[in-house]
Amino acid sequence: MKIISYNVNGIRAAMKKDFIKWLKAADPDVLCLQEIKAMEDQIDTQAFTDAGYEYQYYYSAQKKGYSGTAIISKIKPNHVEYGTGIEMMDNEGRNLRADFDGFSVMSMYLPSGTSDARLDFKFEYMDLFLDYITELRKDIPNLIVCGDYNICHKAIDIHDPVRLKNTSGFLPEERAWMDKLVDSGFIDTFRMFNDQAEQYSWWSYRGAARTRNKGWRLDYHMVTPPLEDKVKRALILSEAVHSDHCPVLVEIDA
Repeated sequence: MKIISYNVNGIRAAMKKDFIKWLKAADPDVLCLQEIKAMEDQIDTQAFTDAGYEYQYYYSAQKKGYSGTAIISKIKPNHVEYGTGIEMMDNEGRNLRADFDGFSVMSMYLPSGTSDARLDFKFEYMDLFLDYITELRKDIPNLIVCGDYNICHKAIDIHDPVRLKNTSGFLPEERAWMDKLVDSGFIDTFRMFNDQAEQYSWWSYRGAARTRNKGWRLDYHMVTPPLEDKVKRALILSEAVHSDHCPVLVEIDA
């Protein structure tokens, strides 16, 4: 089972950049999207169907053109869960889960802290999410939470950890939350296979950051311990250029 997670920074914009052609070549079984920035009726869903993805689930934000997640699959899930049941989290369409035989996949788009108000919102979301996911694991122990976490966990995950130590996305409090997530049992699949620096999944549009590889690793596939031995590989697909992010891949022996 090949699962790709991709913050597309606007699905309609990505589809104008040969996104479907890329998808056919990448050929995931399940595609988790973040920041779709569209309602379902604004998306060319037929293009996904024609590419072999019959099962499509969209969870849009109440605010048009903002946030939102999706799961696109070749395989029919047993169940799809929209949101967490927590209103302040669900208004922006940030959590969408599909349950398959043997495991579940969540597409998550954790808020960024672009202002003081949004940083407060981010911290509240992080605390609520950790409580939510802890309870969820009691019923769904085999869980993959993939998506844009908007946090670099360690110094190796960001191009300039000294200068950026007080920037949202690499704040001590955010990194400590990632520590708590890992301590609770979640495993960073990419770091199971790759311990090298300069491995990033997001680059600013400014200053030729992507060309110079001045990036951040913000996108993860985090799995629970029962799935650890089933993880066969995990990659960053940096050649995909439909967004300021690039996709990340994990392959699970299902």
